[in-house]
Amino acid sequence: MPELPEVETIARGLARRVSGDVIESIWLGRKREPLKSSAREIAATLEHSRIAGVRRMGKHIVFDLVHQGVGPIEAARSRTAQWIVHLGMTGRLQVCEPQAEVLKHTHAILKLASGTELRFVDPRRFGRLSVARVGGFDVGGIEPLEADLDRFLILFCGRKTPIKSALLNQKLLRGVGNIYADESLFRAGIRPRRRASNTTRDQLAKLLASVKEVLEEAIALGGSSISDYVDADGEEGFFQLEHRVYGREGQPCLVCKTPIKRIVIAGRSSHYCPKCQR
Repeated sequence: MPELPEVETIARGLARRVSGDVIESIWLGRKREPLKSSAREIAATLEHSRIAGVRRMGKHIVFDLVHQGVGPIEAARSRTAQWIVHLGMTGRLQVCEPQAEVLKHTHAILKLASGTELRFVDPRRFGRLSVARVGGFDVGGIEPLEADLDRFLILFCGRKTPIKSALLNQKLLRGVGNIYADESLFRAGIRPRRRASNTTRDQLAKLLASVKEVLEEAIALGGSSISDYVDADGEEGFFQLEHRVYGREGQPCLVCKTPIKRIVIAGRSSHYCPKCQR
């Protein structure tokens, strides 16, 4: 599933390509699973709306819309809304020319005034499309790239869950997933099974710095293309080449040469170095 760096990369690419464009019409497929809001509500919100901007909230892509009705009276009453896209495991948002082949698992096609199309493709159908009024959508948690130490300490101090589970809790920290939790814990020197309540203030401070460092580096490299992730331009990311523990079970640690271990915590794979992490 795309995590914060991948979603941020896609949102930035879409912002460059479709901000300011107008959605003239929308086609929605027959499959119900991708539609968190009703098809009628999505169409009514998106059609004849200008895309004021595209941004990330947690693992969601949010399109800020300004809707102007057709006709002189309706056009004078503009209203704002949001189109919210969660990519799930295999979802993609692609900017295409109209003559481009429509892929089999395409669930939405937005025709834009610029002459291009924005398409949502999702083979496994875990992605979700919804709409909301401005201010009506809240993903919870705090933004890790904006978190200060005091807020971070309040979130994690005293929790009896493993520190890895706490990092993945989207109600605490939005957008961090399995890959970047493993990489952040490695750089902070903390084992994923350590209880959050047994983690010192200095260790949590180092962990916060590591989380920000890893996420910023991953964004700069376009995210990690582990499965079928590509950005808004169809390009793969490169941060997977920088992974120090994730997906490296049995391989030597890049620091001490100890074989990387893999364990399962709350049903999720976790990778760590038994010597570098305590």
